[in-house]
Amino acid sequence: MGLVAAVGVGGVVVLLRSVDGARPLVQGCTADGHWLAPDQTENAALIVGTTVRRELPARAGTIGIATAMQESRMRAIDYGDRDSLGMFQQRPSQGWGTPEQVMDLVYSTSIFFDTLVEVPGYTEMAVTEAAQAVQRSGFPDAYAQHEDLARAFASSLTGWTEAGLSCTLLDVEDTSGVPEAVTARLERDLGLGTATTVRVGADGGREVVVDLPMTDPASGDGDRLAWAVASSAVASASSTGAGRVAVGSSVWDRAGAESGWRARTGADPVPARGQVLISAAR
Repeated sequence: MGLVAAVGVGGVVVLLRSVDGARPLVQGCTADGHWLAPDQTENAALIVGTTVRRELPARAGTIGIATAMQESRMRAIDYGDRDSLGMFQQRPSQGWGTPEQVMDLVYSTSIFFDTLVEVPGYTEMAVTEAAQAVQRSGFPDAYAQHEDLARAFASSLTGWTEAGLSCTLLDVEDTSGVPEAVTARLERDLGLGTATTVRVGADGGREVVVDLPMTDPASGDGDRLAWAVASSAVASASSTGAGRVAVGSSVWDRAGAESGWRARTGADPVPARGQVLISAAR
């Protein structure tokens, strides 16, 4: 794998909220003080969601994000060293798949983890060693510089850090397709099609309901999975248009510069334990 220089495509998105001199809104997402652009955060959600779906340890998500950040700044770029392509800079000539396949985010992520899990003891390795065992990069030590960011986003997206990932995004004018977009994204990233339904919420709008199994309530695994789903919904909100995510006693609001996690109030939907409610409501 080759070292790919950072590129400006899809980078910091600065949009004027008005023409009257108001400060521009910078769209982006944060976790433990680390910042990613919305498109990078969505790809982080896919990477970590794949590990959650496969029941891999959170360490796998950290390795995946650090690798993708070093290889492509976590974007599916169509160039690289020799014939390297895609988010993980995989080379078709080295058996990673066709050019079309390695440019596909879902395929490239899946085959990365197919290879990682075959590395003996990868969960005990340093991130840079585990990434290098998969990638065989010419810059084997470079992955380490992304470890702190990768760990912060992976911790939230696996549900270990509650309310740790938040995004500041512009409002959405047309929210009619939000439930379908949210449902499709949760299925793609986490495989939650059978656990997801759409209903009319208390405010009259449609909301996505994700009901997760609470097989052992005392273990907290169901609560952690609910937070993983909620964090993933926030991470992908720039594309799906989600405006409110409710889990436990917390609610995330999209509302522009005022966005973020807060305590639930009497006006908010009340999810059951192991349930996540997602809607377009602002």
